[in-house]
Formats: sequence, structure tokens, C-alpha cells
Amino acid sequence: MRAPQKSCYAPPRESATQQIVSGLHDMSTRALRLIDPETAHHAALLGLRSGLGPRARSDRYPRLRTTLAGLDLPNPIGMAAGFDKNCEAPDALLASGFGFVECGTVTPRAQEGNPRPRIFRLSEDRAVINRLGFNNKGLDEFADRLSARAGRGGIVGANVGANKDSADRAADYVLGMGKVWGHAAYVTANISSPNTPGLRGLQERGALEDLLGRMREARVALEAAHGRRPLFLKVAPDLDESAIDDIGDL
Repeated sequence: MRAPQKSCYAPPRESATQQIVSGLHDMSTRALRLIDPETAHHAALLGLRSGLGPRARSDRYPRLRTTLAGLDLPNPIGMAAGFDKNCEAPDALLASGFGFVECGTVTPRAQEGNPRPRIFRLSEDRAVINRLGFNNKGLDEFADRLSARAGRGGIVGANVGANKDSADRAADYVLGMGKVWGHAAYVTANISSPNTPGLRGLQERGALEDLLGRMREARVALEAAHGRRPLFLKVAPDLDESAIDDIGDL
């Protein structure tokens, strides 16, 4: 019986500069945990915008390169929507090593979200509870920032949602698609949030059929004007099997 061969692959070593930056990053992370979690979140974004974030090549491990829905990802680890709601620091996040960044969720009009406190740390579980409620500065500011990074490269997607007080939430998603389609690498329609009253009702068969029909119609015109983009639908993780089947059928 042959002994298993040892892998000859060795991860690249960090340079002295990278080690110093990593140490500073660890210190700043510990400091941020001493303050209110939402304030810490804003401070982290400010640090990223100021060039103080960590640096790592997203393609440093070639074996992680993958393709998803036609997108060539240097690695499959991305920053999910919810961290950079207003598209303030996508390039800094890409520079920190993420294979892609999804900004948002953004709604047509700016809104405050739910009352504070609305982020709660679970230190023992190394997790947080988020009850933000789609707080963001609105589509116009988001789209301006997204379009300003044209030509910089990297996979940056846009996550669009509906305003809490909207009379026609499906129209909000269509408007969001139209604003970001020409600038985002892909678009996600978020109908999963439990923090916006009634939003998950869009996952019910009749409402979802109407939403998807209107989004498909808008997609035809947007692809004619700006080219193809992957379009994803974000649904709740706790749907029962019948709801999953309904969504799959549509």
C-alpha cells in the first residue's frame, strides 16, 4: 500500500509590510469591538474609503478561480450585500482580496430603516443580528457612485429592493434594475428581508409571478441598451418545500 503523497503546494508568504498591515488590522478590529456595532460599521467603511483597509490579491490562489453565471471570479469568496449599502467602498473591498462585491440593498428613495439599536453582537458565536431595514441613501447617489468606477475592473454587483412605504413594490425593483443595469456586473433583486414589513409577501406565487413578469419585460429592454447581465433573485433561507417548488416553477 502506497503512502499518500504530500502536496507540493505552499501558500505564498506574507511580506514584512503585509505582516505589519495585518497586525494593525487585527488591532483596529479589536478596537472596533469596544464601540457600538453600528458606529463600528460606519468607522470600518470610513477606514476603507481612506485607504486603511487590508490588502490582498484576489487572484493569489489560482486554483480558486471559478465561473458563475458567466462571471469570471478570481475566487468564490465575496462581500455580500448589507455591508456597503451605498456603494461607498467597493474598490477597497476588492483590494482586500474579495472575489466580488455586492453593494446594497438600495431602494429608489432614501430611507432611515428601523429604529436603533438595530445591530446586536453575539460575541460568543462570532456573529451579529441585523435588523437594519434597508437603510440607505437612495438610488440616485448609489448609481452615481457605481457609474463613477467605470473601467476599474472587478466584479461589483448591485442589490436592489423596495421602499418600506411603496405602493407598488414591483415597480421599485424595475426602477432599481434600470438605474444600475448599465454599471453593475450583475443585479440581485432582494425579496428576502424580514426587516421590511410585508416584503416577503412578494415570495407568494401570485405576487412573485407579477414581479418576475415585470422584471423580465424590463430586462429585455435593458439588455438591448446595455448588454446581458446575470439577474439573481434573493429569497428567504427558511422557505418550506412548497414555496421553494412554486419559486422554481416560475
